[in-house]
Amino acid sequence: MMTSIPLIETLRQRRSIRQFQDRPIPAELLVILKEALLRSPSSREIRPWSFVLVEDKDLLSKLSQAKPHGAGFLKGAALGIVVCGDSTRSDVWIEDCSIAAVIAHLTAASLGLGSCWIQIRERHYDDTTTAEQYVQNLLSLPEHIKVLAIIAVGYGAEQKAGVPFDALPADKFSRL
Repeated sequence: MMTSIPLIETLRQRRSIRQFQDRPIPAELLVILKEALLRSPSSREIRPWSFVLVEDKDLLSKLSQAKPHGAGFLKGAALGIVVCGDSTRSDVWIEDCSIAAVIAHLTAASLGLGSCWIQIRERHYDDTTTAEQYVQNLLSLPEHIKVLAIIAVGYGAEQKAGVPFDALPADKFSRL
């Protein structure tokens, strides 16, 4: 039986993980990740998001090549969550998909898994193809299904300490 960790503790401990153990994610944890994604809030409950869960190592390797930098570690992950949005359903699909991606990160952390965001939207595969087009082609997604990001998930092979409270940017607040 898993014990619940208060959200603030998850936030205090969560870090981006880019090195993963060669270990699959158990089916019961995948069910929890899926449920969390489906519970993600969205504007007007339109739910323009959809998710492609990739566990196939060959496909993860191909997805890790979606852009020249910042995606290579995906090939070592147990799971890639491709966060997609239907641009014909909502004018705020980017925001709704971003919320879902954060939910994926927090849920993964609460389950003892590491994760890291791979930005796809507005990135390039090469001089003539965007990272989004590359992923759309690889996954046979129609043009109106946009790709925001890929979340790499797995058991971390690296340990990173949480950021201490006094290292947080307190100057980001103003009070009126």
